[in-house]
Amino acid sequence: MPETSTPQPGDEQPRSIRLTDPRALRAYAHPLRMSLVGLLRSSGPFTATRAAELTGESVASCSYHLRILAKYGLVEEAPGGRGREKPWQATARYTEWPEYSEDAAVAEAADALSTAVAERYFERVTRAMENRHRLPREWQEAEEFGDSLLHLTPEELTGLRRRIGELLRPYEARTSDPSLRPEGARPVSILRIAYLDQDIPDSEEE
Repeated sequence: MPETSTPQPGDEQPRSIRLTDPRALRAYAHPLRMSLVGLLRSSGPFTATRAAELTGESVASCSYHLRILAKYGLVEEAPGGRGREKPWQATARYTEWPEYSEDAAVAEAADALSTAVAERYFERVTRAMENRHRLPREWQEAEEFGDSLLHLTPEELTGLRRRIGELLRPYEARTSDPSLRPEGARPVSILRIAYLDQDIPDSEEE
C-alpha cells in the first residue's frame, strides 16, 4: 500500500507518497498516468474534461486513468464537484519508490518505473532543448545542461543527495502557494540523476 508522508501545518498537501506495492509501481509507470499526476501537482485540481484538454487524450481515457491512480493513492477527489464533473487533486507533491528491495517483484517493478521516468525525463529535456531558442536571453543563460564526473563512496553520494535536497527544499512551497513566488518566477524543472558510471574503467578493478 502507498505510504503518505505527514501533512504539513495548515492542511498543506503532504510532501511525498511512497509506493512499495508492485501493482502500484506498475500502474504509475504508464506515461499518461505520470503526466496526469504531474499536471495535477502543478495545475490542479481539475476534472477529467480539463485533463483531456491538457493531454490531448479523450475524456473517457483520462477518467479511467484517474480512477486507477486513485486506487493506488496517487490522486483523490477534490471538494467542490458537481454531478459527473468531479475535480481531482494529487495526494502529495512527490512520488518515491524503493531504490533497492530484497523482494524480487518490488525490485523489478521499481526498476521498470525508474526506466519509464528516465524516458519521460529525456523526452521533456529534448523538447526543452528544441524550444529554448524562444526563451528570453536571461532564461537561456540561466538554464543549465551539463554533467560532472566525481569519484565518491556510497556514503558520500548519499550525503551529496541529502545536501542538494536541502538546497531545493525552501523553494518547494511555491508550487502550491503562488503568493510565495517573487515577481518573474516561472516553473523550472530540476533533474537529479546520479549513477555509478560502469562505462569508465575503474582503477580498483584493474
